[in-house]
Amino acid sequence: MSIPLVTARPIEYLDGRITVHPDICNGHPTIRSMRITVETVLGFLSAGDSADEILYQYPSLEPADIDACLRFAAELMAHRYTLQKVA
Repeated sequence: MSIPLVTARPIEYLDGRITVHPDICNGHPTIRSMRITVETVLGFLSAGDSADEILYQYPSLEPADIDACLRFAAELMAHRYTLQKVA
């Protein structure tokens, strides 16, 4: 007897530019369900790389993908967070 696989549908943000799927990159936000995480793009930008340099390294990306990463991060920072000490 075979058990059918149930695949979760990705959650999409910013017109599908940012996706979160539990089976892709351990559920981290990715760009258009590719295995390029938002964190990776933001890391390059914070290290001083330009959008053009990132696009050269990742030819499957589009300029709008980089803009979506920045907007996604900005929207996350707009939320209120409460820090609690853990044991």
